Amino acid sequence: MHLADLDVAQRREAVVGLGLPAFRADQVSRHWFGRLDADPDSWTDLTSTDRDLIAEALLPHLLTPMRELACDDGATIKTLWRLHDGSRVESVLMGYRDRVTLCVSSQAGCGMNCPFCATGQAGLTRNMSTAEIVEQVVAGSRIVRHGDFPGRRDRVSNVVFMGMGEPLANYRAVMGAIRRLVDPVPAGLGMSARAITVSTVGLVPRIRDLAHEGLPLRLAISLHAPDDELRDTLVPINTRYPISEVLDAAWEYERETGRRVSIEYALIRGINDQEWRAERLGLLLRGHRVHVNLIPLNPTPGSAWTASDPRDERAFVAALERARVPVTVRDTRGREIDGACGQLAAEDSDVR
Repeated sequence: MHLADLDVAQRREAVVGLGLPAFRADQVSRHWFGRLDADPDSWTDLTSTDRDLIAEALLPHLLTPMRELACDDGATIKTLWRLHDGSRVESVLMGYRDRVTLCVSSQAGCGMNCPFCATGQAGLTRNMSTAEIVEQVVAGSRIVRHGDFPGRRDRVSNVVFMGMGEPLANYRAVMGAIRRLVDPVPAGLGMSARAITVSTVGLVPRIRDLAHEGLPLRLAISLHAPDDELRDTLVPINTRYPISEVLDAAWEYERETGRRVSIEYALIRGINDQEWRAERLGLLLRGHRVHVNLIPLNPTPGSAWTASDPRDERAFVAALERARVPVTVRDTRGREIDGACGQLAAEDSDVR
């Protein structure tokens, strides 16, 4: 159990259980969430005895950095973390002119088995806890605040649940983490819910649950094909939740939250990048508050698939524009360090 696993009332109860006054929980939370300070020795508004007692009970060590790789002149940093049980996950920190975005993992590995994704091919090890997810954001914010990181921010401003794992397959922990991210200090980090994106391959019941959480998050659907026959191959969960059901749930999310839905579509040469598929995708999406993110397929070890020819990519974009569906081609940040979409595999063969 970690401080970040608990809401304010639970923290106070835990501190009282240690024989301390409840307000100590708020003091510690201000240090950890507000000041990003995890060193109990610096919490001078608590006695050393109280600091040690709370730290031992509520601040177990969760994540150990094993390796950092940087590119884009230091504006993209991928971190390999070892969890307390030896599992490995990765997060990617990206600095832009107007924001700092962290791509977080929600599971060690992934059980969705998408054949073009390195994480999916590795299989699922386990779900991550709420605190393990939140700690990635806190650690990223410490890098931004204390390091020589580009941009005009002093902490992470945007979080995308697009790292390792299927977030909605770990729904309770992910929602707990999101609550910690958006709750104001000292309850949480005080981030804007509108700056958080949750990506899913299409777990329909959980999409519908998310629509009624009362949070204006951005929903991203990893679609990758407009027809069930192909999507059954690219996204195997489609055999359980076909495209029509996934999009019906997405439009429910759109209605309930008023937020535009993002459609993620990895362009794979000769597989799903035909112009007729773009036209079919346009028919599925037009008339809705939606935006298509086209992702040139990022290389993964052992895969024969590759990114689309630029001419086919342009034709795909043009077909969606003719259908009046907003579309952009995603910036492939982190490709050189295997930190781009679909490349996270938490490999540690060269870690000493």
